[in-house]
Amino acid sequence: MFPFEECARWTPRTPRYTENMSLKAVFFDVGNTLLFLNHAVVLRPLHERKLFPSFDLLEEIERQTKREFDSLQQDATVDHGFWHIYYSHLLNKLGFADEVLHAELVSLTRMSANWCQIRPHTREVLKRLAERYRLGIISNADGKIAEVLARCGIADCFESITDSGIVGKEKPHPAIFEAAVSSLGISAGESVYTGDIYSVDYIGAMAAGMQCVLFDVSGAYRDASVTRVESLEQLELTLRNR
Repeated sequence: MFPFEECARWTPRTPRYTENMSLKAVFFDVGNTLLFLNHAVVLRPLHERKLFPSFDLLEEIERQTKREFDSLQQDATVDHGFWHIYYSHLLNKLGFADEVLHAELVSLTRMSANWCQIRPHTREVLKRLAERYRLGIISNADGKIAEVLARCGIADCFESITDSGIVGKEKPHPAIFEAAVSSLGISAGESVYTGDIYSVDYIGAMAAGMQCVLFDVSGAYRDASVTRVESLEQLELTLRNR
């Protein structure tokens, strides 16, 4: 069990939900939830050096980084440091220590345009969910996430897109979650948020009074006592059975 209780400065509030309060909205993170990294672009600096990490290695590093990052988030800082940790571990595994290369990889990863890989049936599941709930986005991004979602063909699935690059606050700060909820004119307890990092997404949403489901494709949180899913289809089923 990970030391999650040490991860947040803001004390999570119990979501203001009762049996008589219906779930009205579902908010999504973007990176590693709806869209995934274009590794052909982001890892090109490695490929140019004849370094080709396997997908299994990338997932192993992601799980390791999430556990380490969560354990370090006692001050609930924003998630900039995640990718610094991730690429430090990856380069160490590859036996290639290079500060310039490390900085280039982090920079490429933090460009929203490079999060453009979408899993099959994503749009179909979102459209089904939109028949039952209002949908929104809450993303730590560079002010351009709406453009990326549009290029990937799913922007029209959402009534609200809250981008930290525009709002000026990043998850896990409650203000970005509150801005998203306010944009739909609902209460926090009438919404659920799904994202992939416990200390940023789960803690942040709970602190704002929302319900939360971890989106855990890599399996980093399989041993954690939290509600989690590994696909949009599983999320759809979880919401249907709530």
